[in-house]
Amino acid sequence: MAKKVYTGKVVSDKMDKTVIVAVTTFFQHPVYKKTVKKITKFKAHDAENKYHVGDTVKIIETRPLSKEKRWVIID
Repeated sequence: MAKKVYTGKVVSDKMDKTVIVAVTTFFQHPVYKKTVKKITKFKAHDAENKYHVGDTVKIIETRPLSKEKRWVIID
């Protein structure tokens, strides 16, 4: 099974070894056909505290690292 990979922007780096990444997706509403923007936030592992607010990063799905953290930054 292929692991999911998303590109997003770091919106919070206040935690130790964890950042929150906001991933924006666009989809068309099934009835009204309007393009809708959806923002989903993921907690991602950042072992070296290398990334800060505003950075664009690529995250990949992984095993559960904590209660809510299931993503790791790869780039």
